[in-house]
Amino acid sequence: MIRRTFEKFGYLPLETPAMEQLSVLTGKYGEEGDQLIFKILNSGDFLAKTSPLDIEQGHKHLTRKVSEKALRYDLTVPFARYVVMNRNEITFPFKRYQIQPVWRADRPQKGRYREFYQCDADVVGTNSLLCEAEIVQMINEVLTTLGLTDFAIKINHRGILAGIAEAIGEKGRESDICVAIDKLDKVGQEGVRKELLERGISEEAVAKLEPLYALEGNNEAILEQLQAILGETEEGQRGLQDLREVWQYLNKLNSKALSTANESGYPRLMLDATLARGLSYYTGCIFEVKVNNVNMGSISGGGRYDNLTGMFGLPGVSGVGFSFGVDRIYDVLEELQLFPDSSQVGTKVLLVQFDKQSEVYALPVLQRLRDAGIASELYPEPAKLKKQMAYADQKNIPYVILIGSEEMATGKLKLRDMKLGEQQDLTVDEILHHLT
Repeated sequence: MIRRTFEKFGYLPLETPAMEQLSVLTGKYGEEGDQLIFKILNSGDFLAKTSPLDIEQGHKHLTRKVSEKALRYDLTVPFARYVVMNRNEITFPFKRYQIQPVWRADRPQKGRYREFYQCDADVVGTNSLLCEAEIVQMINEVLTTLGLTDFAIKINHRGILAGIAEAIGEKGRESDICVAIDKLDKVGQEGVRKELLERGISEEAVAKLEPLYALEGNNEAILEQLQAILGETEEGQRGLQDLREVWQYLNKLNSKALSTANESGYPRLMLDATLARGLSYYTGCIFEVKVNNVNMGSISGGGRYDNLTGMFGLPGVSGVGFSFGVDRIYDVLEELQLFPDSSQVGTKVLLVQFDKQSEVYALPVLQRLRDAGIASELYPEPAKLKKQMAYADQKNIPYVILIGSEEMATGKLKLRDMKLGEQQDLTVDEILHHLT
């Protein structure tokens, strides 16, 4: 469903290697992100070029000596590297989607894994905020198609966060403020306050942030409240203008994210001025998606990055993208029991055999079923009927064909519908007609 949605909006598939140069990845995800990168030891004697002095200088210095490669942390930075390396072969704006695993040296728990799949969609080479509006549409379409109804697509803008930093007298400190605010859901307002003070933000500035946590009402009301907080800050006003433009696009597109309410009564797309997104390369609109009726972290997120390719020697190429965390979506669907029964079905037909003669008879029947595109298997050895039927039950195989001496003599095989418990005596041609 995710793949189909990406392709419907004009995105093309791409894959990049699991390993990247460590220098490609470091410095792109912020201080905490860099600590979660899985480093790969150099081949051979990785300690050959080190000395006791290197160990004394600490792990960061030592890592550069013993590790030149790493497992990718996300799909966006490798994508940016790919764009720069192939800039003369691709057509801009360039839209790609990518569905591959990523790795993070995190503490495993429900919804947080060391290896997990991301589904990314990015477009680079355009500043148009139509791309942000289409991201909102894609998120809404995928989640509603999967059967989710009570979710929130949160949106903010890094310019608003920069404007807030300036408005409270801490201009240029938005990075520290973002890292702290990004943990609001986890540690609460008091936890954020404590971290801000530890990062050197003044008591007075921290106090000025309090109105930010009290914003309420619909999107338009929050925009008006932010207008008052941000004053005439240039970055803040840019952020407000960009968000208003995204809303205009969505209104013209008749977006269901604006017209459909979640169970709280608010539209699915909501402005959240405390949304920070920890990755350091975001420069414009930022997104995060949470399912309200499941205790789970965000299942999707992303944002605009104006100069990510500049880190690889191609400045001035703006891009925007987002990612679905597939493993978290699986967890959510499982908890809400939204997986259809058909998703558990692989084999459609099991052929039951009782002896060598029935096996020989069943083999051409098995091939005819497969030639007709019907997923089929023959139980690999003679066994009691009860055991073979239990096998079909446990694998959710909807049909079973029984082939005994009578069936071989008449050419009429027994086709049993496992769900209804009914069976019919049919020829192979009749079975194929029934199942296709």
